[in-house]
Amino acid sequence: MSIAERATQITWEGPLASGEGKLSEGSSGALDGLPLTWASRTEQPGGKTSPEELAAAAHSSCFAMALALKLGENHTPPQRLDVTATVILEAVDGIPTITMSRLKVSAQVAGLDAEAFAAVVDQAAALCPVSRLFAGAKISVDAELDKTESPRPTD
Repeated sequence: MSIAERATQITWEGPLASGEGKLSEGSSGALDGLPLTWASRTEQPGGKTSPEELAAAAHSSCFAMALALKLGENHTPPQRLDVTATVILEAVDGIPTITMSRLKVSAQVAGLDAEAFAAVVDQAAALCPVSRLFAGAKISVDAELDKTESPRPTD
């Protein structure tokens, strides 16, 4: 039994180089009307999105949720997590291929040292469903614990 199912449709008109697509009929409606083009994918976005940007949004939000869960299970819930995913599109044997998703994490977590934080980050990386979806691509996580002092939360 699935936990969730979400769908989005795109309608594309025209040839690749000069055509344009629009997302529509998304499960939530949040993406409806977002335009994308080949140029927004490979040159300048110009206010349009791309599959790589959408994949980066999925990966960063998924990883943030997985890390928040694991930090909570560790009794050190985060005050703040900033997660950036950069998805890389490269030509591999002349074929455009997503080869990497690079995650950068900055975290404010009270009562946790860098070594313990790194262990929890590894747990989150193994848990994140989008990371597992990208299993054939290289995924790197550069996680940094913010050294700013904040009070330890009470359980």
